[in-house]
Amino acid sequence: MSFDPVAGVRQPSLLDASCDNFAHDLAALTPTEATALGIPGFDGELEDFSPEYYAAVADRTREMLADLDALDDSTDESDDDDDFDDVDYVTAAVLRDRLCLELDLHHHGEDLRNLNNLASPVQTIRDTLVMMPQDTPEQIDNIRSRLSKIDNSLRGYRESLLEAASHGMVAATRQINEVIGQCNALADGTLLDNLGVDPHSAEVEGAKRAFEEFSGWLSAELQPQAPTEDAFGRERYERFSKLFVGDVVDLDEAYEWGLERVAEIDAEQRAIATKLYGADVSPRTAMRKLNTDERYTLHGRDALVEWMQQTADNVIRDLNGAEFTIPEPMQSIECCIDPAGTGGIFYTAPTDDFSRPGRMWWSVPAGQDTFHTWQELTTVHHEGVPGHHMQLGYALLQNDLNLWRRAFCWNSGHGEGWALYAEQLMADLGYMDDPGYRMGLLDAQKLRAARVVVDIGLHLGKKMPDGSTVWDKSHMKTFLRENTAMEDANLAFEVNRYLGWAGQAPSYALGERLWKQTRDDAVAQGMDVKDFHAQALALGSIPMSILRDTVLN
Repeated sequence: MSFDPVAGVRQPSLLDASCDNFAHDLAALTPTEATALGIPGFDGELEDFSPEYYAAVADRTREMLADLDALDDSTDESDDDDDFDDVDYVTAAVLRDRLCLELDLHHHGEDLRNLNNLASPVQTIRDTLVMMPQDTPEQIDNIRSRLSKIDNSLRGYRESLLEAASHGMVAATRQINEVIGQCNALADGTLLDNLGVDPHSAEVEGAKRAFEEFSGWLSAELQPQAPTEDAFGRERYERFSKLFVGDVVDLDEAYEWGLERVAEIDAEQRAIATKLYGADVSPRTAMRKLNTDERYTLHGRDALVEWMQQTADNVIRDLNGAEFTIPEPMQSIECCIDPAGTGGIFYTAPTDDFSRPGRMWWSVPAGQDTFHTWQELTTVHHEGVPGHHMQLGYALLQNDLNLWRRAFCWNSGHGEGWALYAEQLMADLGYMDDPGYRMGLLDAQKLRAARVVVDIGLHLGKKMPDGSTVWDKSHMKTFLRENTAMEDANLAFEVNRYLGWAGQAPSYALGERLWKQTRDDAVAQGMDVKDFHAQALALGSIPMSILRDTVLN
């Protein structure tokens, strides 16, 4: 990409053009990703998750790497227009890191065997349908078309799972049970009946039947082949850890660091519990007391959404022009209840043109009607501003970056690490000085540190801290119950998530750790913190190792 002195902007390079073509080809291959990113033209389509689909994605990925090699070979030290500039060099490094890791996972069959309670094809189909707008006849037709393709999609997914099973690669029985339950819930129709399409239409009835048949197949055919062992083992875990964190992690050191961090946070929680309620009150008792305090209590989902929206709007107003420059398109965020009701909390990015706003989703489990703001204020900062909404929206607005860099490239250690960093930043700015809210921040931080311990501990077969036995599900649950204020419904979901999606949960705390280290090193070199934030976020969601190399001198 060259700089046009007349227009005053950087012009797209040959590498950018190749990346844009790659992004649009990925959108055609993976229509659910196109919907998530707001790329038009694919909302009525649905990938089939078959072995052929995964092979096609891998083939296109190899082609992109070949294009990169060819462009890289033609770059020299001259000032030719087709030579790489500083942006291209970062793009090239990110492409090599991400695409090579993805091909490695494909080579090991991880795409074919992918089945878990949060991030596998059944959830992709479900969550994409929830995301789709229902405001116009054309949008309803897109939903109807996508519903009509669910049966074929699940058949293709079945072929992939069978191919993986033929090589002895089957998800643990616990994960299969979770997906069976999710398929049964979809077959019951509560979600599918509320997508704007006639619930008695052939498309809705066919989608329900497809989920019911897939559930039956999982139970009758795949589950008997499933292992009871949840642990991924060190070799698989290292592969996923690099993917999610965006850097090579010393897993044994990270495990010990997680234990130390849990202890540090526990000590501060004890001090706050004493400040709130007296010397003999434990953090657990203090949290129970906070749950009965009406100052921190919301009743009903409508009250939750109103509080989320007001809190997010106020933070955007306060920080804009002070700690950050928040462009006008990012000054709106939409707070929603996720009808899936799984217990998760998440953010979905705006479309590239911001016609669909960034959204914060609260997936409230069935039966939960009371919410505690002392515990959840920090989550609004995590998902909204200065967390994911700030991070993802800022990247989308970087005209110097190609579409793949702006929207398709996502690294959990960078993204979730930033969101945790943002929570602490709000505390540093005084937003968490109230002892109740401070306790909530610490509870969230302790959960993320505990994740490092239990996730690495179980999947690597480590001994418990007392040396008595090795980690298993029951020990994970006990450790989390003792160290967090999570409700049991959320706790069960979280534990199953760690068991089925190895390496992802630790990327939050480990990513935040890398963000803090990089910031401190940048400040030591003379960079202002606000400048560091602006420069780092302008790079998009890139691996933490590349972020460090790019920002630091």
